[in-house]
Amino acid sequence: MTNRNKFRIMKTRTTLAVLVAFLGLTTSISHAQNEECMTKLSIFHEYVKAENFDAAYEPWMWFRQNCKGFNRAVIVDGEKILKYKIEKTSGTEQVAFINDLIKLYGEGATDYPDKYGKGDTEMDIISTKYKYRTELGLSDEQLYNGYDNVFKNYRKDFTSPSALYTYFSLVVDLFDAGKKPAQDLFDKYDDVMEKIDEEVKNAAEELNKFVEKEDAGQTLTKKESSRKEYLEKILDAFDKVTGSINTKLGQRANCEVLIPLYKKDFEAKKNDAVWLKRAVSRMADKDCTDDPLFIDLVKAYDQTSPSADTKYYVAMLLLKQGKTNEALGYFRQSSDLETDSYKKGKLAEKIGHILKNKGRYAEARNYYMESIKLNPSNGRPYLAIGTMYANSANDCGDSVFNKRAVYWLAAAEADKAARVDPTIRSHAQQSAESWRAKAPSKSDIFTQGNAGQTISVGCWINRSVTVPSI
Repeated sequence: MTNRNKFRIMKTRTTLAVLVAFLGLTTSISHAQNEECMTKLSIFHEYVKAENFDAAYEPWMWFRQNCKGFNRAVIVDGEKILKYKIEKTSGTEQVAFINDLIKLYGEGATDYPDKYGKGDTEMDIISTKYKYRTELGLSDEQLYNGYDNVFKNYRKDFTSPSALYTYFSLVVDLFDAGKKPAQDLFDKYDDVMEKIDEEVKNAAEELNKFVEKEDAGQTLTKKESSRKEYLEKILDAFDKVTGSINTKLGQRANCEVLIPLYKKDFEAKKNDAVWLKRAVSRMADKDCTDDPLFIDLVKAYDQTSPSADTKYYVAMLLLKQGKTNEALGYFRQSSDLETDSYKKGKLAEKIGHILKNKGRYAEARNYYMESIKLNPSNGRPYLAIGTMYANSANDCGDSVFNKRAVYWLAAAEADKAARVDPTIRSHAQQSAESWRAKAPSKSDIFTQGNAGQTISVGCWINRSVTVPSI
């Protein structure tokens, strides 16, 4: 045996060892002894690594047909091969490759169930069908039914922001085509938004741990930093998708549509807590709170299932009537009843907004700080505090310089918002830049001769700020 041949054999064995270790070898003894399976596996995997997908196709297909359950590289590499084939073909040949990719996803769940869950597989299949809906000649109804099947049977796996938007977008299109009634549209909106709220809550709570660790002066590990970055991207994606879903719904859920619909069903549904919650929430979101029906819905909801939610909506009613102090009392009751820290944080933020809008800044800041404590990755309370500081610049300070120094405090809050919350990072950075531009300049600091000194800001702010060095 020549040295070159020895080298080739050693290289092949090393590649196979790495491949088996990484992807896992799940086979019977007879398969393990099958040298041809091992050879074909090595050949197509090397071709895939080199992105020579045409050359990889034949040995991969042979392996797929003859080495069932041998190694999940058949799925991992097969997906790359078939996607390449789909991209490079057209017509009936392309459709055949698309259907084969769908078939491959099913084989993954059947042959390697510990690696490919049923829910994830069904999501891959319907996503592929949607992507190639034109080539496959699929209707909106067929696609919607596919997404609906995954959502109803594998809800925990339905976590993709884009898939949730597609799912809702399809029901809107069916509603517009007269194939879905208004109630189905609104029910699906609530289903999707509740799922988004769950995913956002889960991501935010995990992100909070990393934010708290950094706030404590500790450095994140490389793995933690990577996870933090991923969670920030997920939250940003859900924020964008939420806006897109609301835009898609548009005026289809205006008061003229909602009020007659809920009036028609009220008597039959007035003891159904889930229906009442959704009806109240929808009317509140669309500002249909002036109609007497909203009062009836809130009362029925509170009687049927008194909770933090019902107290919240009673507070909304009182706020609408101009009874701010009474409304705040109910908001606080809602907060006391709420056991979920994430929801409690959102409620504290809401109370902060109400107080801020009434000019009660010191009280508002207390609630914003409580919200931050409960949900550290939410930057909106920081930005609201910064806005209150900026709005108070002319009222707090005993000199022109000290008044303008308040903008440094405002900018610092915006910096915090930008650091912890990717969904408002751009806006927060712009605010910080704007506020710093209004603070004393370097020449002002030089003239004043107080670089590095601490200034005490009075009135409701009652904070200190250090003059930057120049």
